[in-house]
This record gives sequence, structure tokens and C-alpha cells, in this order.
Amino acid sequence: MRISIPKRSKPTPVQQLNRDGVAAVEHHDYAKARKLFYRAYLLDPNDPFTLNNLGYMAELDGELERAQRYYGLAADLSSDAMVDRATSDSLLGKPVAKVAGNAQDRQMQLNRLNIEAIGLLMKDRAPEADLVLQKALKIDNRDPFTLNNMGFAREKEGELQQAVSYYSAAAALHSPEKVVVAVNHDWRGKPISEIAERNAGKVRKELQEANGDVTRQVTLLNLRGVSALNRNEREEARKLFQQAYRLDPQNAFTVNNMGYLAELEGDRETAEFYYAKARESEQANAKVALATRKDAEGRRMGEVAQQSDGKVQASMQAEVEARRRSGQPVELRRRDNSSVKPLEMPANDTAPVNPPKPPAE
Repeated sequence: MRISIPKRSKPTPVQQLNRDGVAAVEHHDYAKARKLFYRAYLLDPNDPFTLNNLGYMAELDGELERAQRYYGLAADLSSDAMVDRATSDSLLGKPVAKVAGNAQDRQMQLNRLNIEAIGLLMKDRAPEADLVLQKALKIDNRDPFTLNNMGFAREKEGELQQAVSYYSAAAALHSPEKVVVAVNHDWRGKPISEIAERNAGKVRKELQEANGDVTRQVTLLNLRGVSALNRNEREEARKLFQQAYRLDPQNAFTVNNMGYLAELEGDRETAEFYYAKARESEQANAKVALATRKDAEGRRMGEVAQQSDGKVQASMQAEVEARRRSGQPVELRRRDNSSVKPLEMPANDTAPVNPPKPPAE
């Protein structure tokens, strides 16, 4: 008795293009893979495998919104077709509708978080990227790509010692995997361990040079202080700004940051004093690199200080006008924002007012 075993059906042109595209991805030939997936899309724009693969390519390019659109379309088709070939063995044999954009796979979660962080770093939003990378480290604290990216984020935040630690940890893993998506285009195609080692060496050199350079030290302290404020660590920011002030009390960025802290605490008179110093500084024309407000980044320091000072003055004037309209007496406050009782007011209302004192050492 003969039993006929059916031959495996020949793949359709769309299936073959997708298989060839996956093979190209496995060989890191992303340009070829992209062309193959687009050709498959032109033949059948409703094929869920093609849509999922285009989503993956968009994800590698850092275009997360476009990737999610492709994944959404693939999932909406509710295909029962099973994955026959994939870059991850854990996806084989699963329905494509469940695989499309599935964030349950640990490596996919890491990829997405790292790509999101890289997008933020490209926009000079290091503190936000830092928070995203912290989530990735909770998933896998030995992923070399995450460690390298965290090193880059900390470097941008002025935390050079921490940056060296993260870069060194990434390099110590000796991973041969190559960089695909990166902040720096020069990193692409090179082993991540090699990139991390190079980054660590560069930052170590910068640390050595900063030891004898007061201006560089002040810049780093201000960067670290702004990053601390972005993490809502106000006391840490105060400590860093005060260190910078002790090194150079005329630095425009430092006095502006001191003014911002005073404004946050309701000490508007002291805030005005520091903002005025920032406007009059020799560095008033220097550009702001990192700030707590995105609209301040890239603008001249003097312009930012002028705007902040104007806002404080307008706030003070609005409060006075509101009290006048209500018939209430104008309330005097100390610099710590506590009220001054009538008996505590000086007899001579023409007595001079001392200027705000610099931070205590």
C-alpha cells in the first residue's frame, strides 16, 4: 500500500519576498531587507507578515509611531497564519496577529525602550531618556546596548563618573553584537563592546582634563544640577549649583539657576537679584544647552534670564494689584516666604534693604 505524502506547497511571491527579507535581516543587510519587504507590500498591501516586517524595519529606524501603525494593521487582520521564519526562535509557530508588535518578548521590550531612548537623546532630552533606560535595565541589567545608551545619557547630563561606569560595564560583557540603531551614526555596524570601550576612554580623558579647568567643572556642575531638577531632586540640585557658585560666582548659567531655585521656593526678590546678574554677565550671549523648560534650550542666556525676571516681576505686581482691588493690605514677606507682622516692621520706612546674600558655604 502506497501512502502519498503531499509536497510542501511552493511559496507565493509575497511569501518568498518576506522569507528573503528575514534572511537579509539575519545577515544585518537592512537596506536589502527593506527593499524586499516593500516589494512584497506592493504586491499585497494586506499581507499581515509584510505589515509586521515593515513595522519591524520602522522600529529599527527609530520611527516608533510608524512601526505601531504597521503592527496595528497586521494585528487587525486577525490572520491564523503561523510564523514560518523569524529572527527570534521564540516567535516561530505563533499566529502572526499575536506576534505583530508583541511586547511580551523580553528582547523586543528592550529594543523598544532603547529605540525610544535614542529618539529622546537625538532631541537632547537626556533626563527623559535616562528614565526610559532605567526601565530597560530593570528588564535586563546586563544588556550591553542599554548600558552603553545609559552611559551616553549620563554623559549628556554631566554625570561623567557614572557614564564611565556604564560604558565600562557594557564593554566588559565583550558582546560581538553590532550596533543597528544609534545616536551616533559612526557607531552603526560596529560591535557594541568596541563602541562602549571607546566611549569610556573618551570620558575618562574628559574627566582628567576637567580636573584643572574651573570653567569645565562649573559647566558640569550646572548640567548635573539641571538634570537633578528634571528628576525633581531639588536639594541635590541646590548642592550642585552652590558648588558651581563657589567656583565662579559670576557664571551666568550658575546665577540663573540659583534664581530659578529661589523662584521655585517663592523667594521672588532673590530670584530677581540672580536673574539680573545673569542678564549682565559676560556670558549673557552664550546658548543654553540643557534646561528644565524645553523652550529655553538653544536660546541666549541673557534672553532666558530676562524672560524669567519679567515673569517674576509680573507675578509680584499681579499679587499687589489683586490685594489692592480686594481692599486688603499689601502683605510683606521675608525671603523664606514667611509673613512680616506689623509690629516687626521697621519704624523708618526709608531704611535701606540689603541685597540677597549668596548661598551659604
